[in-house]
Amino acid sequence: MASVEKLPMLAEGYERMTADLKALRDERPLIVDAIEEARAHGDLSENAEYHAAKERQGQVEATIADLEDKITRAQIIDPATLSGDKVIFGATVTLLDDDDKPVKYQIVGPYEADAKVGRISYNSPLGKALIGRKVEDEVEVTVPSGDKFYLVQQIQFI
Repeated sequence: MASVEKLPMLAEGYERMTADLKALRDERPLIVDAIEEARAHGDLSENAEYHAAKERQGQVEATIADLEDKITRAQIIDPATLSGDKVIFGATVTLLDDDDKPVKYQIVGPYEADAKVGRISYNSPLGKALIGRKVEDEVEVTVPSGDKFYLVQQIQFI
C-alpha cells in the first residue's frame, strides 16, 4: 500500500481551503436546480443552459474532490513553534538580490503561495533552492527570466 504524502500548510491556508470547500458544497444544490430548470426547457442537444450547468457541476465536483484530498493530507504547521538556523517550511527568509536590495519571502504550501505578498511555495524554483540554506549562504536559482543570485541575510520563524 502506498504511503499518503502529508501536505504541509499554515493554519491560515487550511482555514481558507476548508472555507472554499464549504462554499462549493453549498453551491451543489444550486447547480442541481439549474440543471433541472434547464432540462425543463426541452431539447437537451441544443440547450446551452443545460450544458453550462452540467459543465459547472463537473468542475465543482472535481474541485471538491481535490480539496477533500488536500484537507485529509494536511499537516498544519505553526511557524512560531519552529526554530533553527536552516530554511524550512514556514520560515520567513530575508534575501539580498544582485543589487543588495532586500526581499522577504515566507516558505509556504502551494495552495497558500502568492509572491505578491511575499509567500512562495516550497516546491517553487526559489523555494526548493532555499530549503536547507543558512544565513550567509549564496543561492542561485533559474527562473523564467533567467538566473538569479541571492544571499540569505536572515531566517525568522514568525
